[in-house]
Amino acid sequence: MSLMFSLLRAPLAPSKAFLAHSLHTAAGPSCFRFTPALFAEPLKKKRKIDPQVLKQREDRKRKRLEKQIRRLEKNARQLKPVEDLQVPIELLDQQAQRRRTQGVKVTPAMQDERVLLEKQWAKFKMQEKLGDYQLIDRVLAAQTKALNELRFESEALYQAAIQPDLALVPLKAVGPVATPPIRGYEMPDGEYIDISKKWE
Repeated sequence: MSLMFSLLRAPLAPSKAFLAHSLHTAAGPSCFRFTPALFAEPLKKKRKIDPQVLKQREDRKRKRLEKQIRRLEKNARQLKPVEDLQVPIELLDQQAQRRRTQGVKVTPAMQDERVLLEKQWAKFKMQEKLGDYQLIDRVLAAQTKALNELRFESEALYQAAIQPDLALVPLKAVGPVATPPIRGYEMPDGEYIDISKKWE
């Protein structure tokens, strides 16, 4: 009984969770039960479709599939030219001369020697590249030091020294860089034959 009074004393605006349930009594007023929350919408009624319309749709699908099958069968007969895989006749004639003999056999010792040689070559090229980088760094450091000393002596000589040398890379340009527009020039609209009717 106290549960009923507590429910009656509840505020007028219950929570959303309480609204989602429906309250009912089973086997007497003192036994309250809540149903689970049901948020589903009612099922839509299935529309009855005319059997003739269904048959027309299936016929359309069947015709579309048959058309695609015919197109694939038509293209299946055409062989694609594979020019890259065709061997020229000159190479076929020289086949006996180009065939290698089976006399050379690579032993494990020769393989090890080749691996060591490749490693030595890679080490040599790496040292050569590092030497080039160090040489470039030394040249740039010497150039910067010389320019700083020149600037300390004379600002005019420094400004003349940092000017780009235009004679270092000769460049010759003949003609205008942009063509000026021609006055009164009408641009052609392509070649066409005017077949429109003229009414007089």
